[in-house]
Amino acid sequence: MMTRLLVLCMLDAKPMSGYDIQQALRMTDAERWGGILIGSIYHALKKLEKDGFITIDKVEQTGHRQKFTYRITEEGKEHLKELIREALTASSVQYPSSLYAGISFFEKLPAEEARQALEQQRAALENEYNSVETGWQEKNAAMEGNIPPMVQLVFDNMFATIRLQQDFVEKALAYLEDNN
Repeated sequence: MMTRLLVLCMLDAKPMSGYDIQQALRMTDAERWGGILIGSIYHALKKLEKDGFITIDKVEQTGHRQKFTYRITEEGKEHLKELIREALTASSVQYPSSLYAGISFFEKLPAEEARQALEQQRAALENEYNSVETGWQEKNAAMEGNIPPMVQLVFDNMFATIRLQQDFVEKALAYLEDNN
């Protein structure tokens, strides 16, 4: 659903090729925040075209290849609205189930091994925070400090989610420290 939503949103803004869509999604780090695979764009385009939600706007010959530019159809605009409604109403709660399972059974590992694993989790969360921070700075610079309020809200929530996970890992590390 998310890939279809993002592709249709981009085509609603202007006709684009699959390559252009991929590049735009890479620039916005959609793999991270949208949970999509950039490589799935072409499959989504073919399916959206087959379903009548997009159509080929023009075909350009580039060497031995053809470059297709797509545009959204009226049916696609209606489908986009449906996808947006679904995205807004779908549960957004996602638990770190792997981490929870590891924490629940950490005592099956030697304490030092459990501590090292949590240290790796701490480093991964720090890297994630830094990546989101870099993305925010790039977006802020590109928009000359005029990030739309709802986009800022998304970034604020991403930062809060990472900080919450960091706090959880710190508490788990403190527990290990206090009980060994």
